Amino acid sequence: MDLMFREADGLKIRFAEAGQGESETVVLTSPWPESVFAFRKVWDRLAERFHVLAIDLPGYGRSERQFELYSTIAMGGFLVQLVKEWDLGPVHFVAPDVGTPATLWAAANEPALVRSLVIGGGATTVPLQVEGALKDLIEAPDLEGIRQIDSKDILGPIYDAIPGGETPPEVRADYLESYAGDRFVESARYVRTYPTDSPSWRRSWLALRRPPRLSPDAMTPSCPRSTRSSCTTGCRTTGWIFFLPRTTRGRKCRICMGTC
Repeated sequence: MDLMFREADGLKIRFAEAGQGESETVVLTSPWPESVFAFRKVWDRLAERFHVLAIDLPGYGRSERQFELYSTIAMGGFLVQLVKEWDLGPVHFVAPDVGTPATLWAAANEPALVRSLVIGGGATTVPLQVEGALKDLIEAPDLEGIRQIDSKDILGPIYDAIPGGETPPEVRADYLESYAGDRFVESARYVRTYPTDSPSWRRSWLALRRPPRLSPDAMTPSCPRSTRSSCTTGCRTTGWIFFLPRTTRGRKCRICMGTC
C-alpha cells in the first residue's frame, strides 16, 4: 500500500489508492485504534475489481484532526464532503467500527453518493448496547484517568491480541505512532458521542429509500470471516439495502467478496 496525503474539507487526510480506472469506487475507512494498514490483507484483491481508496478518518491513523469532527454526525458530513471534493462519484463504503455510524448518516442524507454499505462492529444498536473497555470509555465522567497513561501501554496488548497471526512490526509501529501522545485519548471523544448520537442512527435507517431486508441474491457462499460484525450492501436495481446479520455465518456479500 502506497500512502499519500491529500486535503479534504481543509484537512490533510492520509490515504492509499489502487485499481484506478473505469471500475466502481470503494472507499474503506480505517477502524479504531488502527489505520489504513488494517486493510493490507485484502488490498490487492479489492484492487483487482474496484477503484479502491482507504482513508484514515480525521483524528485517526495519521490524518489531521479537528475536534469538531469527533461526532458520528459531523464525521458523516465530512465523508460526504470528501466524496464530493475528490470527485469519486457514487461509492461503496466499507466502514467497520467507528466508520459505521458515519457512513449510515452519509447514506441517509446523501443517497445519490452512496451505492452500498459494508458496515459492522460500530456499536450501532439502538438503544445502545456496549460492554467492556468501550463501555468504560463512554461512561467515564471524563478522560483524565486515561490521559495519564501512555497510549502504548493501552494499545500494545490490543494489537498483540488481533486475530490472524502476529501483526507485522512495521504495521504495529504505524498503529502506535498514529495514537501517540494525546491522539488516542482525544480520539475517544468520538465514541463518547454514541449515547447522544445513537437516535440519529435509527433515523438514518428509516431515511433510506427502502426498509432493510435480506436477499439471497446479495450473498454467495463460503465467507471465512467470523460473525463478530454485520454486513450491509445495496442493490442498484431495486434500491434496497441488504443487511447481512451475524446469523448469516458462512456467507459473504458480493460487493466486498468476503472482506467485510
